[in-house]
Amino acid sequence: MSKDVWGRDDSTHPPEWALLEKVLLASLVEQRRARRWSIFFKLLTVGLFVMAIMLFSPQDIHPTGAWHTGVVKVDGEISADTDASADNIILGLDAAFDAPHCRAVILRINSPGGSPVQADMIYREIWRLRKLHPDRKIYAVISDMGASGAYYIASAANEIYVSPASMVGSIGVIMGGFGFPDLMNKLGIERRVLTAGQHKAIGDPFSPVKPDEKAYLLSMLEAVHQQFIAAVRQGRGARLHETPDMFSGLFWTGDQAVTLGLADGFGSAREVARNVIHAPELVDYSHEGNPLDHAFKKLGVSATQGLFHGWQADWHFTSPGLN
Repeated sequence: MSKDVWGRDDSTHPPEWALLEKVLLASLVEQRRARRWSIFFKLLTVGLFVMAIMLFSPQDIHPTGAWHTGVVKVDGEISADTDASADNIILGLDAAFDAPHCRAVILRINSPGGSPVQADMIYREIWRLRKLHPDRKIYAVISDMGASGAYYIASAANEIYVSPASMVGSIGVIMGGFGFPDLMNKLGIERRVLTAGQHKAIGDPFSPVKPDEKAYLLSMLEAVHQQFIAAVRQGRGARLHETPDMFSGLFWTGDQAVTLGLADGFGSAREVARNVIHAPELVDYSHEGNPLDHAFKKLGVSATQGLFHGWQADWHFTSPGLN
């Protein structure tokens, strides 16, 4: 007794059933084969797309045959894991200063600030390059915003240019967080933290702030604030017209910034290149990190960051009202 592919006695079925079964099986096999090829071609397309981005990324293509003005962007939050990181900006500055026909460099700034460590690293690199290349100037051009850590960086430039409506300044330090001790008590939740070190849990949002720890954190903020003030004074020198509010964390319009000596004049990057540097061609030397990561970020996914970030208590040269 013969059986069909499903183990049934095929003697009870007409011959047409056997033919139909073969056709269905052939169709199923063909669908599986087509699905495999579809997956293969999709993966191949993604691979070619990634290779094209990595091979033809424009960040390393810089014309060198004519005199021009180099541009390095400081855009967005200044942080170790953003395009405006110290590593990326320093690489851009070094590339611009290594170019034989780059007459001067513009830092094109549009940033609310960020990490004081990253800002200070960039600040010190600008001073190093100024001493190494005294015949080549660095100009900071602030567009919409050059506040807090972004202004820290700008103050190292030879000159600062703004728009009359730019937001400039915010020379201060901030540490932010949230506290939930009362909510925990209302919910009947007990916080259990074991530490080795009396102040290891300093800044814990689920515990009340201790007066001595608050005083300690404020002293640290003040120490960093004094570093910021010293950097601005070093960079601006006698051009600075200090007022009681200058280092209070307030920010000003570009028009006010020029009056206070926080900036030297008005102009966009193109205007400065044309009228001040006299090299109107702009060449972007910005280093924007991993192009693969940028491709994934455009799809809403980061290739180098996790989906979740833990709570982190640190201080910033950032203006919360400008974010």
